[in-house]
Amino acid sequence: QMVLVESGGGLVQAGGSLRLSCAVSGRTIGSLTMAWFRQAPEQERKFVASISWNDISTYADDSVKGRFTISRDNAKSTVYLQMSSLKFEDTAVYYCAADERLRPNDYEYWGQGTQVTVSA
Repeated sequence: QMVLVESGGGLVQAGGSLRLSCAVSGRTIGSLTMAWFRQAPEQERKFVASISWNDISTYADDSVKGRFTISRDNAKSTVYLQMSSLKFEDTAVYYCAADERLRPNDYEYWGQGTQVTVSA
């Protein structure tokens, strides 16, 4: 049973930075595609970024590209999301996800989420 636990969320002023972590237990992550999603209040959960087993990263769109960076440390079974120049609209619950497929349409494993609140 693989378990994903996010951490690092919190309250930050606009323009600030946060680094989210997703610690995985139950198996190694070296062969997994890992991703971050977010869900703002009263909105659907949306893709933010993913990173493949061979470190190819993909970002949702220009709204996060250049400000967010996804990375992974397989030895620590941890995935990170470095977020900078945060905006009010980045406020959301951020979820970590994992899947054994290279380009999953949906992810099999999910964390419980961590709240990120950006004050204007």
